[in-house]
This record gives sequence, structure tokens and C-alpha cells, in this order.
Amino acid sequence: MKYYDYKVRVRYAETDQMGVVYHGNYAQYFEIGRVEWLRSLGVSYKRMEELGVMLPVVSLTMNYKRPAKYDEELTIRTVFKECSGVKIEFDYEIYNEKNELLTTAYSMLVFVDMKTGKPTLPPVYIVEKLENIK
Repeated sequence: MKYYDYKVRVRYAETDQMGVVYHGNYAQYFEIGRVEWLRSLGVSYKRMEELGVMLPVVSLTMNYKRPAKYDEELTIRTVFKECSGVKIEFDYEIYNEKNELLTTAYSMLVFVDMKTGKPTLPPVYIVEKLENIK
């Protein structure tokens, strides 16, 4: 699956005084999208960490087109770009209920060995799942 859509509803606590999503909350939306995209492939962040590998974000860029507002249902589209060496890259799009594009983003994450704290190649079981993506 090259991309995965996941829906969330904007909660009051995620908005600012103007009733729009505070810009800092978008990183959480992208994390939700990424975790659910991996889950749709049968990969669990929790299990990956139990096996000694973490996946920290090393780069995140966002472009805001329109505001997301309180109580709107958002669609977070997570698009797999590539996995090469120790890094994995994603693009994101967030749409509102009217299918208007609100935000785009890009992230790069690096597989890290939790014991050494150093970059490592992705686990074989993840590489196998990613090889099947068209």
C-alpha cells in the first residue's frame, strides 16, 4: 500500500483561541498517520521497539494551505516515498470534510538501535513488507 488514509476529528484542546488547529499539533497528526500506515502493513511501532529498534523523526517540513477547525473530521493521507539505507521517508496531506487540501508535509525518519543509539538498517521483516509496495 503506497498510501493510507486515516480519519481524525479535531478536538477542542487541539485548537487555539481562533478555533483553528494550533500549528504544533500537526506533527501529532502526521505521527498518527505514519503509525496507522505501518499498522496497515502489519508493522507495530510497539513491537518494533520491543525488538530494540526506534524510529525518530530527523526532518519534518510542513506547508499550511488552509486552517483545520474545531470538530472537523480530517483525513490524514500518509504516502510512503522510499526506504533506503537507514532512513524512511513519507509525504502527508491533510484534507477536511469538503476534501479541501489543508496541509502538506514531508518527514524523514531514521532506524536507530535502542542499545547503541546509533543508526541501523531496518529490520528484515519491515524491509520485506516495504518491498511489496508498488
